[in-house]
Amino acid sequence: MPPGKGEAAERRAADFLLTKKVRILARNWRCRMGEIDLIADDGGILVFVEVRYRAKGRFGGAADSITAAKQARLVAAAQLYLATLPRMPPCRFDAILLDGDDAPRWLKNIIEL
Repeated sequence: MPPGKGEAAERRAADFLLTKKVRILARNWRCRMGEIDLIADDGGILVFVEVRYRAKGRFGGAADSITAAKQARLVAAAQLYLATLPRMPPCRFDAILLDGDDAPRWLKNIIEL
């Protein structure tokens, strides 16, 4: 992805979530296990958000790019984030999919633990 495209996609995803009354707590949270694009609060539920952007669908859409390996890295990073909190909140993993200029798609609870 060209420089700036990822940042623009994450900004677009965050703006979309804000319109849904979701509060953004952190952006690009990094640890040794990887990165969490957005960490948010959706009505008291801690949400780890993976943002996926695809300009064109010729290699599959944005949803197709969330591989099992990516999911494992996201879970591992989330576990490290949760270890920094004083108590374990209810949480879930969501994805915001951006396919070209189409409207964002919000997939909730994409990983079952």
